[in-house]
Amino acid sequence: MRILVDADACPTAIKEILLRAAMRRKIETTLVANKNLNVPSSPYLSTLRVGQGFDVVDDTIAELVQPGDLVITADIPLAAKVIERGGTGLNPRGELYTPENIGSRLTMRNMLDELRSTGVVTGGPAPLSLADRNAFANQLDRFLSAALRST
Repeated sequence: MRILVDADACPTAIKEILLRAAMRRKIETTLVANKNLNVPSSPYLSTLRVGQGFDVVDDTIAELVQPGDLVITADIPLAAKVIERGGTGLNPRGELYTPENIGSRLTMRNMLDELRSTGVVTGGPAPLSLADRNAFANQLDRFLSAALRST
């Protein structure tokens, strides 16, 4: 099991939680972005810089993910691809994307996208709160604990 991170849109506070968890639990973690990223020196941490362009990071992660991997992303279409490939998605607010809930999340996302394309202002997500960061850290810990027990 490894962790792949959609790092372009991942909040700094979430990256910090991930990097500490990866080093503490000795889990291979790769941050994928279309810009240079700095991570602490560790055999468990790496970055992968990809080219610029629409969905290049998402497409790269979708190609790399393997069954059992965890992908950190707020991008619902990417999460759907991850699930199709046997991985699990976790968003920065601590919500797991699973085979049971990804269909409804994708439907809602597509509906809001259609509304925005017609000029309806739907607003964006609220700023990441301390409660969101705690929910993420707790969900990450639960997921990693369960994954490591099963190996």
